Amino acid sequence: MVKIILNLSEEILSARRKSPQEFGKEMRLAAAIFWYQQGEVSQEKAAQISGLNRRDFLEVLARHKIDVFRVDFDDLEQELERA
Repeated sequence: MVKIILNLSEEILSARRKSPQEFGKEMRLAAAIFWYQQGEVSQEKAAQISGLNRRDFLEVLARHKIDVFRVDFDDLEQELERA
């Protein structure tokens, strides 16, 4: 397992009112959501990054009103033209 160390000022942690562990967990989740929304990682990889199982990750996406199904409208249009 790889360990990543971030140096952050105490002000950042106090502004979020989180312990370092809570802040780290929140950062992992935020990164996973961002990368998933950008199409850079799959749901499964995003769940792994966040430290959640896939079902729990999907629940988080739903709570944040983030689409769990990615639709490429150009691909969809091409599929409809072929039908």
